Amino acid sequence: MLRRAWKPAAASIAVAGPAYYFYSSRDSQQTFELPVRVKSADGKKTEVTMKTLPLLPMKTVNSRLGEIGTSETNSRPYGVNWHHTTSSLASNDPIEDAHSHQIIQSDDAKGDLLFYTVFDGHGGRNTSQLLSRTLINAVALQLSQLVANTSASSTKSFTSSLWGLWSKSSSPTSWDVPSVSSAIESAFVEFDRVLLDAPISILKQALQERKLSAKDAVPDLSDNDHGIQTMQAAISGSCALMAVFDTAQRDLYIACTGDSRAVAGIWEPSEDGKGIWKVDVLSEDQTARNPKEVERLRSEHPKSEVDDVVMNGRVLGGLEPSRAFGDARYKWPLGMQELLNQVYMVGSGTSLRKPPRTFKTPPYVTARPVVTHRKLSFDNPSSLRFLVMATDGLWDVLTPEEVVSLVGGHLAGLKGSVSKDNLPNLVPTSVANAGVDGKAGKQLVRSTKQGSWAFVDDNVSTHLIRNALGGGDERELRQMMSIPPGMSRRYRDDITVTVVWWEAGKEGEINSTDVMVKSKL
Repeated sequence: MLRRAWKPAAASIAVAGPAYYFYSSRDSQQTFELPVRVKSADGKKTEVTMKTLPLLPMKTVNSRLGEIGTSETNSRPYGVNWHHTTSSLASNDPIEDAHSHQIIQSDDAKGDLLFYTVFDGHGGRNTSQLLSRTLINAVALQLSQLVANTSASSTKSFTSSLWGLWSKSSSPTSWDVPSVSSAIESAFVEFDRVLLDAPISILKQALQERKLSAKDAVPDLSDNDHGIQTMQAAISGSCALMAVFDTAQRDLYIACTGDSRAVAGIWEPSEDGKGIWKVDVLSEDQTARNPKEVERLRSEHPKSEVDDVVMNGRVLGGLEPSRAFGDARYKWPLGMQELLNQVYMVGSGTSLRKPPRTFKTPPYVTARPVVTHRKLSFDNPSSLRFLVMATDGLWDVLTPEEVVSLVGGHLAGLKGSVSKDNLPNLVPTSVANAGVDGKAGKQLVRSTKQGSWAFVDDNVSTHLIRNALGGGDERELRQMMSIPPGMSRRYRDDITVTVVWWEAGKEGEINSTDVMVKSKL
């Protein structure tokens, strides 16, 4: 079993010193002090004051960490057991993150298409929630168009069309890496186009139904529920990260729009039987801090805007991710924004947020993903073994190397408290591909060597979230979990983590289990 192969040589652990606090403690047991910003009495200045907050008991902390956690196992007929866990922790109220997964199963045991996604919403949860319900289907539909002689009017079922690919040996280029990558990319772009066009289409329909011309006053659609929903999904935004496992062809595709991140752990056995985990970062942070993205953005706009397109590490000085779904205020022309504001918002006493002052030649943000490919091997001892997908709330605090060590140790069966300086000895790692860090200067200041990691959760995704917020240092963990919504966003973001791993199973075995997993102490 892989668990035995990955097990460290020793699991006798000692707790290291306390982790670094970026806020001060007042009472060592029940309360702590947090610096908060408040308006001055005259409302003209922002002042920093200390606020005393109660500490949540560990029982409550453990309950909250594990309350949005799932674990699922699927045993497939081609002899592979697929496992995945997902866990989320809110900082915003309500949480703006979302996630989804789907398996398109083959009837002839040649393989499956497995989809996993995480979405990091901003400016509301409307876009991320919509994506979690529909983006996988949109991509799968686009992939089905790769089948030769398949049209939109075909009577074939979607699933049978998709799996017809493997029987068409006469057209091998119908389903190759460039074609699949392009199809995924096209699906993302088309989805965003439809998302942005939806409120415009509803307006056009209203004009036709009311037989209004351009000379007439624009209609008031502020009470049109469907129109308002499409507006909300267009003006809020979301990053998207999708993994597509093509088990028939042994291919993995990672599509990234925004600054969520995918990191793989590759197991490399050694002659002494210990082995090492290689860290493979499969996505690049698409932010205005990434030099590649800065160059792309500047190349897409007139030279007169070279100093305005990216300011202070943000698009037009406002948006941090340089690629996202929605975010219409960075995409719709100014005239369209003013028209839709009049149609949908004014009647309800609200208004669209105005675009940045340097807004001139939209669009400034795109949903087009960068697609990365890796080969899979289910029987090679040296191969990719697990995948971690997470919104940037996790990566703001943990490095890819730390995440791979934490997952590798969890899969190996480590239990209890592990000093941070000892985990690399128990679960050694090396960096195969570091990727491009688009968060330089943004990550929270903290110690990476002092303190301890905690191996107490059955759910490996919850395990990562716990260790991002304090790990084995219960005091720090309780403080981070005790900061209420409205204040917590300064110290931690929404976090959603999905971990996928696989191992050999029994040929012909097909089953699926889906259970809620709580923290195990």
